[in-house]
Amino acid sequence: MSQMTQTLTSTPPTDDLVVPFHCDRCGALAKVRVVLASGSDLVFCGHHAREYESKLRDIAVDIIDTDGEQRVTA
Repeated sequence: MSQMTQTLTSTPPTDDLVVPFHCDRCGALAKVRVVLASGSDLVFCGHHAREYESKLRDIAVDIIDTDGEQRVTA
């Protein structure tokens, strides 16, 4: 009988623009990441980001357009 040894490995940090996130609303590829004051975030496709833009600007600490790598601090 062989014994298994558990090994803890850490995942190296990844660039947010490389990891494929999907829209929280429809599941399409996310183009915009909205960082909230709590530290959590929301991600949206371009369509839903435009639809909710004014409301997102009211609650966002940071808005990151991953398509053009444009960062907007709210």
